[in-house]
Amino acid sequence: MDLYEKHRLTRIINGNGKMTKLAGAVVLPEIIEQVTEAMRCFFDIDELQQRAGEVIARATGADAGCVTACTGAGIVLSVAAAMTGNDPGKVSQLPDTQGLRNEVVLQKGHAVNFGAPITQMIRLAGATPIEVGTVNGATEHDIRHAIGPETAALLFTVSHHTTRSGCVPLKRVVEIARDVADENELPVIVDGAAQSFLIKELVSAGADLVICSGHKYLSGTTAGIVCGKKDLVDAVYAQNRGIGRPMKVGKEGIVGVMASLEHRMKTDVDAWEMEQNRKMHVVIDRLQGIDGVSLSVDHDPNGNPFSRARVTIAPAQAGLSGAVVCAAMADGDPSISLRSHHTDEGFFNVDTIEMTDDEVRLTCDRLVGFLTASESEKAALGAKYGGDRENDRRKVWLG
Repeated sequence: MDLYEKHRLTRIINGNGKMTKLAGAVVLPEIIEQVTEAMRCFFDIDELQQRAGEVIARATGADAGCVTACTGAGIVLSVAAAMTGNDPGKVSQLPDTQGLRNEVVLQKGHAVNFGAPITQMIRLAGATPIEVGTVNGATEHDIRHAIGPETAALLFTVSHHTTRSGCVPLKRVVEIARDVADENELPVIVDGAAQSFLIKELVSAGADLVICSGHKYLSGTTAGIVCGKKDLVDAVYAQNRGIGRPMKVGKEGIVGVMASLEHRMKTDVDAWEMEQNRKMHVVIDRLQGIDGVSLSVDHDPNGNPFSRARVTIAPAQAGLSGAVVCAAMADGDPSISLRSHHTDEGFFNVDTIEMTDDEVRLTCDRLVGFLTASESEKAALGAKYGGDRENDRRKVWLG
């Protein structure tokens, strides 16, 4: 069955990465097999979640784990857990936080928008986000000063969206939380949505709860993974009898997480990385020698085992801006979605992880076609896609 044709959907080649807006990842065959079998079955969901927790603990080194609807839901429920613990009365009270410690401290450079503001996830639980520092940095003094009698948790984000320097690292945040905590625990919650390769490191750094996605680099069905200290994981799961009810995850999400983690534990990550790098270098090799185009390798900023091809465009020489190129690529059939986060800085990335060799070749063919087009063709592209041939960076702040 051709779902694109049946539902009149746009065919997409994903050169952007594991993006929610592109429906996550292509689910791996062995995961599809187990999820398909699960769809034919009934389960005691509490028992299924217990078994999933055992797999999560084994894969991450954490004390315990549970499955949520997604990372965003995991953040909401982790914040809720920090406020209520396992007290069913407090669980049922939310989102009314009267009488509860209800402030969550995070560095301003970590207050990202991942499709929605992370601060909104905090507010969904009924808590109040307390941002410290500035967008380009925070100090330990900022964090310590913000912690008070109403502080329920500290939130730390590991993402390509966060400030790349100037922020207090996770291990120090954990040490600060331990140092200033009174008789009540002051948990550190980590949003590590796309960090499944690093989840063991995040747990071993001392974080109390770590959340990541089951449908990004784990290549499973849509779900979130929460792992960490058992009492807090239990409190996260307890929210399913409260505000977590409309965020519940189904059997397909739970079984998908179990299958994905089991697959990851068997994966030769070094061999996987070599294969991703092979495809990435095809892009770099094909675009060499084009006027106004320079190429380099962008290693994952968080230290994950993959890299992306960086394509830097000098509009005066190339006759096109990176923004125009990305827009033109997306407007074709099939639509080719490139990682255009940084076009205002003069470059874009091609992420080949979700691409087949045929898709890499088609992407390169189309890029070469645009970048070597005639002057008149490039002018027409610039006019159509709203970009100027000169990428004047002053426009970023002048408007």
